[in-house]
Order: sequence, then structure tokens, then C-alpha cells
Amino acid sequence: MNTDMVLDALEQALHDRGMPKNVIHHSDRGVQYLSIRYTNRLEAANLRASVGTTGDSYDNALAETVNGLYKTEVIEYLKADWQGLADVQLATLNWVDWFNKERVHSALDYVSPF
Repeated sequence: MNTDMVLDALEQALHDRGMPKNVIHHSDRGVQYLSIRYTNRLEAANLRASVGTTGDSYDNALAETVNGLYKTEVIEYLKADWQGLADVQLATLNWVDWFNKERVHSALDYVSPF
């Protein structure tokens, strides 16, 4: 993963959600997230950077939870229907879209983010 890739993802999120207020952007200590270009863009978008600690197994708990859900809900559940890589990619894109836009959240009183 490189800075261009994470900058593209950030730009897409800003485009989709607009310029947020009082948002904390949390990431691991990957060099792409600590780069001058990326941190400057966070500052320009009024996003407060939060970077995880080294060697803290709880720091990555959310990412591990999402990866586990992906493996259970996509990889294990749908794998019999795939004919090739394009099918896996499409299933992944559909799941990420659903996960981000339609999945209900307990923190939102069991409604979807959109």
C-alpha cells in the first residue's frame, strides 16, 4: 500500500461524505498514513489524526473484527458461487458497500449510517 492509494481512498470518502466536522481519523503507523502528503491532506480537510501505538494488540481490534466479518460473510458464505477473481472482486465491492451504507449499527440505535 502506498500514499497515493490511501489518498485516493480519503478523497473518495471526502467526496461521498462532504467535509466533516469534529472527525478523528485513526490509522495504524504505516508510512503511507504518516507521510507529509497524507497528514497535510488530513489537516486541510479538518480531520484530526490519531495514530495507533506500536505493539498494542487492542489497537487493531476494529480492523480484525471487520476482517473476520468479511471472511465469514463473504469468503466462507459465498465462495461456492465464484467462477474466478472477478467474481471475488465484485462480491467484495458489494459487501463493502453494504457494510458501509446499509448495515445497522448498535451505536446508531440499530439504524444504517445512510
